[in-house]
Amino acid sequence: MDEFANSARGAYVLAAHPNWRESRVNRLLLQRARGVAGVKVQDLYARYPDYDIDVAAEQANTGAAQLLVLLHPVQWYSMPALLKLWLDEVLSYGWAYGRAGTALHGKDLWLVATTGGPEASYHPQGYNRYFFDAFLPPYEQTAALCGMRFLPPLVLHAAHRASHEEVEAHAEVFRDRLATYPDWPEIAELGACPITDVPATDRPAPPAHD
Repeated sequence: MDEFANSARGAYVLAAHPNWRESRVNRLLLQRARGVAGVKVQDLYARYPDYDIDVAAEQANTGAAQLLVLLHPVQWYSMPALLKLWLDEVLSYGWAYGRAGTALHGKDLWLVATTGGPEASYHPQGYNRYFFDAFLPPYEQTAALCGMRFLPPLVLHAAHRASHEEVEAHAEVFRDRLATYPDWPEIAELGACPITDVPATDRPAPPAHD
């Protein structure tokens, strides 16, 4: 049975971790997400170990949800490779963005991430040189191009050094957010989803078939 077929509040969680055996925080968040009603979870590395993504199935899952959640560790200031491939292939022109690409209009995108470095390292005087928000524009613009709202991210810094109590508290916030979506106080303060248009002339021509 589809977890959110009859729910206007349904969430689709894309969990992307290249090595779950080494994960503590993301693995717990994945487990908590699976226990929330109205939430469908996709473990990308388990589902697509060969990186051969079922685009039609993923578009169906994404289109059926109101909230798309990107759950992953930050790797080289970005997302794991399989999640990037998912975005490249699933959020296609004419479906997710561009003229007639309205499948995601009015939906929400939520980033839930962990970092290895402490929050203090994301500072002009830290070894990451920038505040963490400086690495968010690709996520924000992906949402904007698809007509989605980008919700305030949930981030746990220095995840591998977090205490058991800190990890449990973080997981509880995550679970509560999923369970209460879209009734978050800050959502009322966000503007409407942007509507953009990318002309077909700005996209590569489809390959010719003999």
